[in-house]
Formats: sequence, C-alpha cells, structure tokens
Amino acid sequence: MIKVWDSIIVGGGPAGLSAALILGRCRRSVLLIDALSQRNRFAARMHGFLTRDGISPQEFLEIARSQLRPYSTIHSIDDEVVDVLFAGNLFQARLRGDQQVCAHCILLATGVIDHLPDIEGIQPLYGHSVHHCPYCDGWEWRDKRIGAFGSGDEKGGGLALMLKQWSADVQLFSNGPAGLSPAMQARMTKQNISIREGKILRLEGEGRWLKRLVHNDGTSVPCDALFFNTAQHQCSQLASRLGCRMTARGGVDTGEHDVKTEIPGLFVAGDATRDVQLVAVAAAEGAKAAFAINRVLLDRDGLL
Repeated sequence: MIKVWDSIIVGGGPAGLSAALILGRCRRSVLLIDALSQRNRFAARMHGFLTRDGISPQEFLEIARSQLRPYSTIHSIDDEVVDVLFAGNLFQARLRGDQQVCAHCILLATGVIDHLPDIEGIQPLYGHSVHHCPYCDGWEWRDKRIGAFGSGDEKGGGLALMLKQWSADVQLFSNGPAGLSPAMQARMTKQNISIREGKILRLEGEGRWLKRLVHNDGTSVPCDALFFNTAQHQCSQLASRLGCRMTARGGVDTGEHDVKTEIPGLFVAGDATRDVQLVAVAAAEGAKAAFAINRVLLDRDGLL
C-alpha cells in the first residue's frame, strides 16, 4: 500500500527547507524532493540573510540539510517531480524514474531560472562579477565601475539608475538600440550615466573577475562588475499544469492568500511567486506556507 504523506515539498532551496523544518517539528510527515538546481548555485556568496551574510549557497544548504536530519518526520530524496495530479483529495506526484508518491498537501518551492545574456565569456564570470540582483551583490561593487546590461526604460534605464545607489560610475550597455524614452534619456543625462549602444562581442576577465566589455568594432570599455535585468521563467511547469493562474510577471498567482493557491491543498513559496526574490524572503515564505499547510491538516483532523 502506497504511503500517503501529510505534505510533499517540491524544491529544496530556502523556501522548501524552511517549510520542511516547521512541518517536521509539527510532527507532520514530510517528503522533501529536490532536483538540486537551486537558482543561486552559481553565486560565490549569498547576502542579506541575518547570521548567514556572506556564506556560500552550498554551505548554507549543507547546514540546513544537516539540521533537518534529526527529524524522523522529514524524509528527503534527490529527484525531480515531472508531473502532479490532483485526484480523490490527494496529490499524486510522479518522479523522474516513474516512482509515484502521494500527499494530502503539496508545496511548490521550485524557484525560477534566469535568462543569462547570450554574450561570449559571461559564464565563468556569472555569480562572481556578473550578477542579476543589486540587492544581493551591489555592496561588493560599491564605488567601482559598474555596468548595467539591458534595454528599455525598465530593464535598461531603470536598472542603471538603481545602480547609482552603489557607485557614481555607472554605464548602460544596451547591446543595440537602448530603446529609452526621451524622459528616461533626460534622467540618464542628469545622473551622468553613459549609454553605450554598440553590439557586445565578448566579456573579458581574469579568472572570475570582469575587466572589460569588448564591442564588435574592437573598442573596449573597462568595467569591474556587470548587472543584468533580462527575463526569467518558472523552473517548473507543475503549477500551470495543475491549473494555477499566473501573474503578468510570470509568477504563480496566490492572490490575497500569499502562499495559498485556489487549488485546495496546493501552496507556493519562494521565487516561484515572483515577489521579492531574496533568500531571506524565500525562507520566510516557506515558514508561512508550513503554517498554512498545518492549519489545513488540523482542520482535516477536526483540531481547528
């Protein structure tokens, strides 16, 4: 007879791990399934998480996993959930190897995938001197030569203006026409932000440290760090397959419920909601989801 878990948690990042800890301590049977593809695995350090500021993402995960091991209520497996069905008031999840697991509730903490700009030389620099989040990594490049990669008023001009918080030396690299409105161009001029529209041939660095951007015409621009604001998409399509509505930004729409979807027993936490994308926020959302899941289970047992 197949075991029915109180909750399956899909995704073993900060949100999923935090939820597992709370639910495990509530004596709920938890199956944590992790495909080992955390969004920040390329980063050298993670920041903004009190008591863990500056720790490597891998060390953070190792500490978190070690703290879950003493709980007999939590079982973790490294695998990928490829499909989920909701039938008979149970969620049935199918894993990569066709194993089937069932639960009363399910939490999707599957995160997002960033679209890395298609530029030669960017991969070894990503997470060290090329970043997607100024809140996470801007401090390390304060008063340095910072580049903003993007086009349009929001993803180009808006990012460049924001980066002025960390340095007076900011340039916009649009890799083609910048597509800025006259009003945004005026704001850029007022802030002394140069706009470079030349096509970028490659990034050059020393090891993992960016040194310059080279354009197709052979000119190069010295730069210490590059921040980009390109697209991202859901790491997993499970939410949409289950019928969840998506927001205009591509996140799972939880409406007024914060972590609870319209589907009974289905919850979402972490970057998949496309709210504030910080490790600290993801962990907090995981804890909130655990509280919400436990209340559903209490109600099921007549204890609420």
